[in-house]
Amino acid sequence: MAYRNGTYVAFAADGATNILTSDIKYYRLLQGWKLMKGKDFNIIDSHEKGSILRKGSLDETIKRTLRGRLDNSTRLLLLVGNTTRFDDDFVPYEIRYAIDTCKLPVIVCYVNYDKRISNNIPQNLLNLLPKSLKDRMDNGTAKTIHIPFRERILNRAIQDYNHNNIPSYSSSIYQDHLYNNIYTDGKL
Repeated sequence: MAYRNGTYVAFAADGATNILTSDIKYYRLLQGWKLMKGKDFNIIDSHEKGSILRKGSLDETIKRTLRGRLDNSTRLLLLVGNTTRFDDDFVPYEIRYAIDTCKLPVIVCYVNYDKRISNNIPQNLLNLLPKSLKDRMDNGTAKTIHIPFRERILNRAIQDYNHNNIPSYSSSIYQDHLYNNIYTDGKL
């Protein structure tokens, strides 16, 4: 078995390399949080391990590389934006492999949402989920925690969940008291 310590980040790139036109900008922001001095954000990025994919790589080459990265991961972080549900190639593949084969918990992070998700998951957010994840949540094979795209709550989810410590339910949320402990300044 591979040494599993990375966070695998999945997002809809929409075939774009321009960080302003796809959800890759949120992935780059995660990388920035990690590099900033004085920040307590720590993520071991599974994409930084192993072989590098080149533009124009064949789909099977890409999938083989993604499988290797997922095999070495301890959780899947799914960045959910307005187009994630429309991705029909790599995001569904990553979700299926992460849940069905690697048995990874999924941190579902809504990139365009900055409020607490503490009483229930708003329907408008659930509507953004890809079918591959919805199906697995419905049949109970996916174990997820749903959070807004905010640094401190994301850092907490990364600390809390891994392949040895999986959320109890298909759709989990943090309660208000946890948000209050993390955001003592009242900013969320």
